[in-house]
Amino acid sequence: MSTSPSNSNAGTGKSPAPTAFSSVMAELDFYLFGEGTHWELYNKLGAHLRTVDGVEGVNFLVWAPNATRVSVVGNFNGWNAEANVMFRHNPSGLWEAFVPGIGTGTLYKYRVESAAGIQEKVDPVGFQTEVPPRTASIVADLDSYAWNDQEWLARREKNDTSWLHSPVSIYEVHLGSWIRSPDDPDKFLSYRDLAPKLIEYVKKIGYTHIELLPLAEHPLAASWGYQVIGYFAATGRFGTPEDLMYLVDQCHQNGIGVLLDWVPAHFPKDAHGLARFDGTALYEHADPRQGEHRDWGTYIFNFGRTEVRNFLVSNALFWLDKYHIDGLRVDAVASMLYLDYSRKEGEWIPNKYGGRENLEAIDFLRVMNEQTHTRHKGILTIAEESTSWGGVTRPGYTGGLGFSMKWNMGWMHDTLQYFRRNPIHRKYHHNQLTFSLLYAFSENFVLPISHDEVVHGKGSIISDMPGDLWQKFANARLLYGYMWTHPGKKLLFMGCDFGQWNEWDFNKSLDWHLLQFGDTHGGLQKCLADLNALYKSEKALYEYDFDQRGFEWVDCNNWGESVLAYVRRAKDPGDWLLVTINATPVARRCRFGLPEGGDIKEIFCSDAPCYGGSGLGNGTISGEAIPWQGRPFSAEILLAPLAVSIFKPSR
Repeated sequence: MSTSPSNSNAGTGKSPAPTAFSSVMAELDFYLFGEGTHWELYNKLGAHLRTVDGVEGVNFLVWAPNATRVSVVGNFNGWNAEANVMFRHNPSGLWEAFVPGIGTGTLYKYRVESAAGIQEKVDPVGFQTEVPPRTASIVADLDSYAWNDQEWLARREKNDTSWLHSPVSIYEVHLGSWIRSPDDPDKFLSYRDLAPKLIEYVKKIGYTHIELLPLAEHPLAASWGYQVIGYFAATGRFGTPEDLMYLVDQCHQNGIGVLLDWVPAHFPKDAHGLARFDGTALYEHADPRQGEHRDWGTYIFNFGRTEVRNFLVSNALFWLDKYHIDGLRVDAVASMLYLDYSRKEGEWIPNKYGGRENLEAIDFLRVMNEQTHTRHKGILTIAEESTSWGGVTRPGYTGGLGFSMKWNMGWMHDTLQYFRRNPIHRKYHHNQLTFSLLYAFSENFVLPISHDEVVHGKGSIISDMPGDLWQKFANARLLYGYMWTHPGKKLLFMGCDFGQWNEWDFNKSLDWHLLQFGDTHGGLQKCLADLNALYKSEKALYEYDFDQRGFEWVDCNNWGESVLAYVRRAKDPGDWLLVTINATPVARRCRFGLPEGGDIKEIFCSDAPCYGGSGLGNGTISGEAIPWQGRPFSAEILLAPLAVSIFKPSR
């Protein structure tokens, strides 16, 4: 049995006598850790409340194989390196100590001594940290919160693949800048204070999920959470771990799924973090050609190292387990897949076959997806993958990566480029709207208009639209109408749904005051809410999102007038919708072929007066037995300027 010291001399300044006690690590734990399959590593490593021989205290366990000595230092021992020296477990490289008489709220770090010197490190598996710029870990009990979302979790597990044929409309949120304290614009609202406000808004607009930008602890607010120090610690900027659990719990009780941005590609070089943790390149590669992202000034995880892969997979499972998160959006997947990502010739090392594929990262992603979907049925994993890598959303056993869905970056890029053009030039770029349908069903796609599209000088969505004020908002309504009727799930960043003029600023609240202007900002928001309601009520808009049977062109060739028409179908062949798009500010009358005869009713038009539109519309139209566009029936339809219209058979 492994043993470690009791540290009975804590706080005395003397080295403790190694009084034996049983380790939290059983023989099987050591075996799984060595094998790299200890998926619940967070239940052992880190700081855990524990009772030893009737004495309550905290057990500390950390991996530092190349350290010569490790101590736990904190406010409980005056940050004295001699008070609580840890016991080394060989050959695992794990260090352990039990400190009696302390509990939750205790501040601590690991003092790591090695051939490279002495460092004080935050706990890699710590559950809470001080609010930056302070850096100590905090002992926390993640099992004390009383959850009330059992019905949600049971339904999610029972219907584990229902998302394939269900509406998924995601509201991407940065909690620090969604809304600030009304009394102090520089003050964050807590997770608990945000919960009722965010839930009310999400229900009002009709999103099915929220996606939170990274909440793992990060030292630099300007990184938006993408440079993580505490992978197992929810940021203290908005409160305690229990406060975040409350937010997730309340979302579930109100029928809202919660997705979390997750960053396994890289980590920052801050001295108190993972970088050179035990004096060596432990979590990262030693060779900068493998181990550094020069663009971002960060280190790349060594995905080929057993313990590192174990650390990351268990971290993914941790958020699903302890925080009941419904899915992970995995950041920067492309940077993980390619060894030459953002590198010139000679700045990268080929794989063992001479190729540029990162074989270890590919294996890690497959294992992560397999374990998350197996252990938490019904959850989603979503890849931000910006290349044409094949099989991102196909199972690992078929050679895929195993993600549930993938961001459709090609669709986003082409669509926004098209809509930023003056309508008079759009006819020369008609293919930017039609090209996506050549590959729309090659993966399970999410259509993203994310935070990345409204920063770094790109402007906001509404400010990027061409034309006068009326045309800008008409173009935005048209853009969202096209997006919500295009195959694929939906994601929209906060502020885009009501026409925020300014670029997103992580350091201030959204400009909610704009909603007082009902014909513009309020109208755009209502249009988005109605699109979400229609999306959830019409099976033709979601049942076949990932199947070509759900889409057919009616007219994709009218480039001269910048007009499109297509049919969306549900599983029931009689359940279909006709969508028409007019991307110019000129009203037109066009004839379109119909799948069948009878009347069709216009159930949505983005040009409606309640949205700030001109009010041109069609009502109910009779289909005529006039063959058109390869169909036996057709109808002449009025196309409102810069508008999308949706028609449904009247039965």
